[in-house]
Amino acid sequence: MKKNTSTHLLTILGLLLLGIGLFLIKTITDPTGIMRALPYVCVGIGCGIFGNGMGSIISYKAIKSSPGAEKQLEIDRNDERNIAIGNRAKAKAYDMMIFVFGSLLLTFALMKIDIIAILLMVFAYLFVVGYGAYYRIKYEKEM
Repeated sequence: MKKNTSTHLLTILGLLLLGIGLFLIKTITDPTGIMRALPYVCVGIGCGIFGNGMGSIISYKAIKSSPGAEKQLEIDRNDERNIAIGNRAKAKAYDMMIFVFGSLLLTFALMKIDIIAILLMVFAYLFVVGYGAYYRIKYEKEM
């Protein structure tokens, strides 16, 4: 029951953030500084939290009405084949991401986009690549 309460609270928090963001968009006529982006960040985060919360509430109610579905869902979630398929799909997406973001960084650099934006993307790119390399080394030592 505690999880259900926290899900409802997160859903309400998402609606609140969405409402605050929309209110700020409509009321601020000449935004400067952080207020240029804050309303849109509130709308985006609010929509994400609200969608996640509502999805959890709907799935909880669907599972509650059908106890057999909960058992089957748990079996499917822990099935080794499904886990292997999910891990393989993630690996393919990671491989694709490396080339896509690399080419996007090169494109932005050639377009002479602001150096701060390019450096932020480079640091994020290198963080993901470093994270992948770290876990590759870690798993090779384990296996």
